[in-house]
Amino acid sequence: MTRKVFYKLLGLFSLLLVFQAAVMELFLHQALAQAAVSSLPVQGREAILSGVAALLVALPLAAWFSLSISRRMRRVVNFAHRIAGGELDARLDDRYHDEISTMTEALNSTASKLEESFAELEDRRRELAALLDSMQEAVVAITREGTVSWSNALMQRLTGTQIREGRALVQSVRDPDVLACAEGALRDRVVRVGRANLLAPGRIFEINAAPMPGGGAVVVLHDVTRVETAERSRRDFIANVSHELRTPLTSISGYVETLLEDPNPKPETTREFLHIILKNSNRMNRLTEDLLALAGFESPDYQIHPQPMRASSLVSDAIESLAGMVIDGVVLESGGAPADVVLADPDAMTQVFGNLIENALKYGKSGGKIRVGARALDAEVEFFVQDFGPGIAFEHLNRIFERFYRVDKARSRESGGTGLGLAIVKHIVQAHGGRIWVESELGAGAAFRFTLPIPPKAVAQPARNEDAAATIAAEPQESARPS
Repeated sequence: MTRKVFYKLLGLFSLLLVFQAAVMELFLHQALAQAAVSSLPVQGREAILSGVAALLVALPLAAWFSLSISRRMRRVVNFAHRIAGGELDARLDDRYHDEISTMTEALNSTASKLEESFAELEDRRRELAALLDSMQEAVVAITREGTVSWSNALMQRLTGTQIREGRALVQSVRDPDVLACAEGALRDRVVRVGRANLLAPGRIFEINAAPMPGGGAVVVLHDVTRVETAERSRRDFIANVSHELRTPLTSISGYVETLLEDPNPKPETTREFLHIILKNSNRMNRLTEDLLALAGFESPDYQIHPQPMRASSLVSDAIESLAGMVIDGVVLESGGAPADVVLADPDAMTQVFGNLIENALKYGKSGGKIRVGARALDAEVEFFVQDFGPGIAFEHLNRIFERFYRVDKARSRESGGTGLGLAIVKHIVQAHGGRIWVESELGAGAAFRFTLPIPPKAVAQPARNEDAAATIAAEPQESARPS
């Protein structure tokens, strides 16, 4: 019992003793006054009654005080249970001024500090969860028993609804490489690394599983799909360039050696061989120029200089400037074009139309004509270069704009193509903010289409002047959609 409570009980006991003494004194005076007339048993009985009366008064007071202290202690115990149950906002209200009230104040202060500490911990937990959720890596923490204790948002997206807290990792993740790294980190308490190819279709992850100080482990999955794709593209690019250069170099080397070995070569043979050497040299020169151009277009520093130009002017300029490329028997015709203004770099567009028309001449000249035109859409203009040759099979359409990709490799090399023309076109169009695609069916030719954006002001307020009207009137009135 605390000191103040002890003093209260001691004071109450002393008060009861004084009260009993007073009662006894009262009965004693009465007894002495009646001594002459009362017998001894009567006096003893009166003394006993006085003691009983004193006890009857003292016992309820002691019981009331004891119950009061008991209620206060039960409130303290209940308060402790509420704090243990997580009700950190619970408080005790005690109006007395003894050591029990001092204890309740101390408990209230402790609960308040616990509430602040837990609130701070919860804030930090939310910040850590938000930080881990914003990571580009998938993270999952497991206990020493191998069950999931936490996972970030990316990990949950990768595994779907399979992963959740309290569930075994082997039931949530099916990739054996991830499971092997996690098991090794738990068993050997060392960092394990690996690669996962089966966690998500078409994606490659680098695994890093590390043990945690308190037991368990954390597994981090870093997506290296882009890095692997870029590395594979780099290897393929080097292999393709080496192959493309080796073919003409081998030809040049063979013909030069033949000329050197023959002390008296025939003039017609020498001329033929030199013509072949020149042809292969030109092919190597075109390949080098295309490689340099493609490197420039793929560079982050590449910039275009777009300016407002009418779609009809782009089409007519392309037909006029590239008419010299057309071989006998092939007609280069206009498919019509609107007078809408687009943002375009004139030099870059000349290269785009040149590469597309050259491609159409190589693979679609059997159709007898090539049509160049455009049509207006909502906020852009769609241009097209259409041939009427054999067309392109469906399986090639998605890869036609890749570097060095050829539908017919033998015919492409025979015609002197480098396999980079369409890739260059794609980068130029995308640099303008446009899109490019190809539509084709076997036996029905191919149409290469790309878009250029219309300036916002031109969309809101279409150009209306005499120059535009004259341009429209002067252009062929043909359908903008290729037939």
